[in-house]
Amino acid sequence: MTPLSLIDVSKYVEDNIGTFHQKRIASLDGLSLAKVLKRKNPYLFKAKCVLTAEEIVKGLVDAHISSNEETIFGDWLEGLAIFINENVYGGRKSGINGIDLEFDKDGKRFIVSIKSGPNWGNSSQIEKMKSDFKTAAKTLRTSNSGLQVVAVNGCCYGKDKSSDKGDYYKYCGQAFWEFISGNQNLYTEIIEPLGHNAGIKNEEFRQSYALMINKFTMHFGKEYCEQNGEINWKKLVEYNSSATTP
Repeated sequence: MTPLSLIDVSKYVEDNIGTFHQKRIASLDGLSLAKVLKRKNPYLFKAKCVLTAEEIVKGLVDAHISSNEETIFGDWLEGLAIFINENVYGGRKSGINGIDLEFDKDGKRFIVSIKSGPNWGNSSQIEKMKSDFKTAAKTLRTSNSGLQVVAVNGCCYGKDKSSDKGDYYKYCGQAFWEFISGNQNLYTEIIEPLGHNAGIKNEEFRQSYALMINKFTMHFGKEYCEQNGEINWKKLVEYNSSATTP
């Protein structure tokens, strides 16, 4: 075990956080009104008495952004976790399907599936992870029958009442960052570097967001509003749900 250098962690964050912001903007650039209109429940907008095109457009785009950012940042945090573990325990990005990180500690091989937060999946997704753990353990023991393999679901934030899940362990938030680094305070120490140039990067994002809202609102008004400005709910629902709409 090599003690973790917070200077190295800060340097990694500063060098790589731009990737997260670039992907946020790219996700907006690749968005289309037609795509987001099919993802949201039009009945909900009507039930909430939404009256303007901009309200609908913002609801659609904001829902996309919220979901997409969680995925993008989760992937980014996975990279940070692997970097930290590599520096402390010599860990590595796993080449086994379904496993994100492998490292040796206390005479055991740890295989880790990294998720953003604790409530990341439904029962079938959790069963898939457990199956991946079993397959990975079998693969690793093929070349070393005496290898003790420990499966871990690591979550970058949040809490979980019990870490022992029987077939695997689940470490969340502070417990996860300490598990991969040996530093019980790391979960708070990494928060400051994450704000590197955040103001500048978020301003770029806000500009792209404003352009997208304006563009989609004009498009929505042209396609789904009457001459008097009223929303044509029938046409909107038909586009979203009609069996004949491609």
